[in-house]
Amino acid sequence: VERMRFGALMLFMALWSLLVYVPVAHWVWEPGGWLARMGALDFAGGAVVHVNAGAAGLACACYLGKRHGYGKEAFQPYNLGWTLMGACLLWVGWFGFNGGSALAADGRAALAMVVTHLAAAGGALGWAAGEWLLRRRASLLGLCSGLVAGLVAVTPAAGFVGMGAGLLIGAIAGLVCYWGATGLKRWLGADDALDVFGVHGLGGMVGSILTGVLASSAISGVQGNVLAQTVAVVAVAAFSFAATCVLMWVTDRCIPVRVELPDEQQGLDISEHREHVGP
Repeated sequence: VERMRFGALMLFMALWSLLVYVPVAHWVWEPGGWLARMGALDFAGGAVVHVNAGAAGLACACYLGKRHGYGKEAFQPYNLGWTLMGACLLWVGWFGFNGGSALAADGRAALAMVVTHLAAAGGALGWAAGEWLLRRRASLLGLCSGLVAGLVAVTPAAGFVGMGAGLLIGAIAGLVCYWGATGLKRWLGADDALDVFGVHGLGGMVGSILTGVLASSAISGVQGNVLAQTVAVVAVAAFSFAATCVLMWVTDRCIPVRVELPDEQQGLDISEHREHVGP
């Protein structure tokens, strides 16, 4: 965010979609894929979408470098009301994301929707608990981040677990992702502006591994396998990070990926798109 040229972004997205997302989706969701044959479970995209994108986001942040002023100036959220509105839209939209992955309007789809709802609530509570324990305050931004963490974490599990397990997955993810967006982020030193790795990457890892622990054969007819889930998480994260670094380098050779300093200081909405909010 606020560093990458739009043309470079479009080229990178095309390359990444074909050369990173497609192979990972085949590994996990094609019955003949090597992770599918190993027994890895991913109902709606925990490894395929979230671990994959989280590792890619971290790689992009590392390649691009930090925004000018990062760590020295306070980068505050622009409008928390819009943040809350967007989080609510995500919450509702995720019912289609997870429920629709049942590929039928049946009881399993309904259960996936309920589990998704509970996990989002659990994630919000888990993140708020982390904020309160460490900082003695809870925030609206934290609530929004926590509910997204819960939604992310339950994505691989939604069609394999019951309601109690969904709530537990969300609560654990809320706590872990709070650490990922604060302590781990400071330790890594990467300017991951939207906490893609901290929320989506870690949330996907937590949810994928807990799917192996909590998957119920009575619900899905399959048994969870923690080893298979762990292998899937590690393989997808490592492949995505390495491949993303290569594709960023290739893109940079075609179109310089980082904008000039005056354009960054002006803001990419104006410098790249000639658009702004307001009258």
